[in-house]
Amino acid sequence: MELTLERAQLVVTKAVEMAEQDYKRPICVAVCDKYGFLLAFSRMDGAPVRSIAISQGKAYTAARMGVNTDAFLERLHRENIPAIYFCDDKLTGMPGGSVLKDASGIIIGAGGISGLAPAEDQAIANMMAAIIAQG
Repeated sequence: MELTLERAQLVVTKAVEMAEQDYKRPICVAVCDKYGFLLAFSRMDGAPVRSIAISQGKAYTAARMGVNTDAFLERLHRENIPAIYFCDDKLTGMPGGSVLKDASGIIIGAGGISGLAPAEDQAIANMMAAIIAQG
């Protein structure tokens, strides 16, 4: 299955709804394809301007590295290496990015959230991944 614009926009909408309902604070949400290129994006009213690039960076990192950004951060700490060692200045270890896999487990894209606490960003990104995995 390929990640379509329609599916990307659906998870953007669901992420915004979760931010409103569960956290009552604004976010930026980005969805990219399996190569890390932006497919869909939304910035809620009042979301920090810095969160635009951060959310996109989290989605990009998850897609390029093939793991959620919280797992990437754990690896950076475990191996005591900076992200720049991967020769890509767009990578980030900030939690809030999740790979999006189809029902068979193939990576078809990634989502990134910014604007909340790291664990909250990651929770929303994980929710997006669960929606995509369900088909």
